Amino acid sequence: MTTKPDFSFEFYPPKTDAGRESLLTTFDELNALAPKYFSVTYGAGGSTRERTLDIINLLNGRSQTQIAPHISCIGDDKVQIAELLSDYKALGIKRLVALRGDLPSGQVGMGELPFARDLVAFIREQSGDHFYIEVAAYPEMHPQARSFKEDVQNLVNKYKAGADAAITQFFFNADSYLYLRDELEKQGIDTQKQPLIAGIMPIIHATSLMRFADSCGADIPRYVRKQLADYGDDRKSIHQFGFDVVYKLCERLMAESVPALHFYSMNKTEPNRELVKALDLA
Repeated sequence: MTTKPDFSFEFYPPKTDAGRESLLTTFDELNALAPKYFSVTYGAGGSTRERTLDIINLLNGRSQTQIAPHISCIGDDKVQIAELLSDYKALGIKRLVALRGDLPSGQVGMGELPFARDLVAFIREQSGDHFYIEVAAYPEMHPQARSFKEDVQNLVNKYKAGADAAITQFFFNADSYLYLRDELEKQGIDTQKQPLIAGIMPIIHATSLMRFADSCGADIPRYVRKQLADYGDDRKSIHQFGFDVVYKLCERLMAESVPALHFYSMNKTEPNRELVKALDLA
C-alpha cells in the first residue's frame, strides 16, 4: 500500500482589506482539508514584512494548523532578521521557509547574509532547533545559476547548513523532479530524512501562469502552452485541461513516493481543493 504524501498550501499577503477577508475565507476552506501547514510569502527585501506579520498573526490564531512564514535575507541585516525570528518565536511559530529572496529595485548591496545557506546557518545559530527550516529547490535550475551542477551544489549546501527539507519551484515535468532527487542522493543527501517536497502550481489563469513561469525559469511544456493558447478566454476548458495536467503530474509523483506536495494556491480555494480531494489526500 502506497503511503499518501503530506500536503500544504502557500499564500501571499493581500494588499487590500477585501483581499484580506477573501484570504481568511480561503484559509478556512482549505484548512478543512487538514493540510500539514500553510506558508506565507515575504516580499523582496522584506517589502511585505508588516503585511506578512499581520497575516501570520491572524492565521496562527485561527486554527491549530502550523503556519510557516517565508523569511528572506538579501538586503537585510542580521539585527533585522534576529528581530523577526524573535517575533515568530513569540507567536509560537515552529516552521520557516528560508530564502535568499530578490533584491528590491534600486537597492545596492546584498546585505550581511547574501545567500540562503547563510540565512539557514544564522537561524540555527540564533535559534538552535526551534524552527523546522525549509529552503527552495529548482528542478529546472535557478535562472541565475551558471550550471545545473552548481545549482545542485547550492541546494546541498543549504541542507548541510541546517535545512530540514526543500520545496521545489513549480514544474510540470515529473522527470525533472526525479532527476534532482537522484542527484541529491548522489551528493549524500538522504531524501528520506531531508525531504524534497514537490511544489505544485494549479493552472488557474493561463496568461499569469506563463508570465510567472518565464520570470522564474520554470518550464511549461510546449503542448500545454499551445493548448492553453488555443482555448483563449474559454475558462471552463482551461480549468478542465489544467486540472487534468496537474492531476496526472501529482499521480506520477505519488507513484514515485514523493514525500509531500506543496500547492501554490494563489490565494484561491479552487482548484486546490478539487485536486486534493481527487487525489484522495484529504
